[in-house]
Amino acid sequence: MCARFHLARLATLLTLLLAVVPISAQQLAKRLILKDGSYQLAVKYEVKGDRVRYLSAERGEWEEVPKSMVDWEATEKLEKDRVNGAPPPEAIQLDKASEAERKAEEAKTPLVAPGLRLSEYSSVALLDNYQGQPQLVELEQSGGDINSNKKNNILRAAINPLASAKQTIELQGSHAKVQAHAALPAIYVNVQPPDQGAATNQPQQAEQPWDRFKIVRAQVAKDNKRVVGAIKIAVYGKVSQQQNLIPTTAEQLTGGWVKVTPKQPLEPGEYAVAEMLGKEGMNLYVWDFGVNPSAPPNMQVTTPEASATTDATPQKVPELSKRPK
Repeated sequence: MCARFHLARLATLLTLLLAVVPISAQQLAKRLILKDGSYQLAVKYEVKGDRVRYLSAERGEWEEVPKSMVDWEATEKLEKDRVNGAPPPEAIQLDKASEAERKAEEAKTPLVAPGLRLSEYSSVALLDNYQGQPQLVELEQSGGDINSNKKNNILRAAINPLASAKQTIELQGSHAKVQAHAALPAIYVNVQPPDQGAATNQPQQAEQPWDRFKIVRAQVAKDNKRVVGAIKIAVYGKVSQQQNLIPTTAEQLTGGWVKVTPKQPLEPGEYAVAEMLGKEGMNLYVWDFGVNPSAPPNMQVTTPEASATTDATPQKVPELSKRPK
């Protein structure tokens, strides 16, 4: 019984050794580079007349190739480089592939300041400057109320034209959570449509113009609310909209991003980034912010020294235009 046990252990050890030997041989193998660009991994090789005999590091057997097929200059150069500690070709190819992948990823996230890029997880971000340091702050969507809390696009709202000749679009609270310290903040909007997958039953929406995002000035009301627009209703039922739009410039960037910048410095106060939907009116879900040079620092900002926000957990990218049913 004991003899069989020891024999079994010996057989297992021999199997493991045989499995390790080819791996070690491949790690120490030389390369016989052939003129067609391929190569053979050889533990060792020797020239016999017009033939080259080598011990294959992959198959563990002696094999031969014609001497005329070997690129001796490339073979000897590679061996000298290896002796001198030069990186192997696989490492060089891996570095090239990694560099290409890095550049492709950077093309999706534009550089907005030295050492500061937009995040792939961001949807709408504001470029601020706090105490001389550029900072990116994520803007969150806020739903506007039409008096009786009907959240919808302006011209789709169910409004009784006889009830009032004018209704306001309001945001809760007298101040936005994000306050810009710079008078000329740049707004970056990711207009790239979310991946819907290969198969979907959802009807395809009409393509919207890329420069449909505007900055709206909000008026602070007495009842702790901010008015971002108004609806005028004629007696015959025609509905029109009004917003205090700030003159801006829009610029297309790589990766589906659009940069929206005020043409003039913004006065201290409350603002919002609004999506204009043409004849359908303004989307009531807006991205609100304020301008206040003396405001305290914003939370969860991205700085040139940090590769992520202070909350390092990636969040799911929200839909760019939330439009409730």
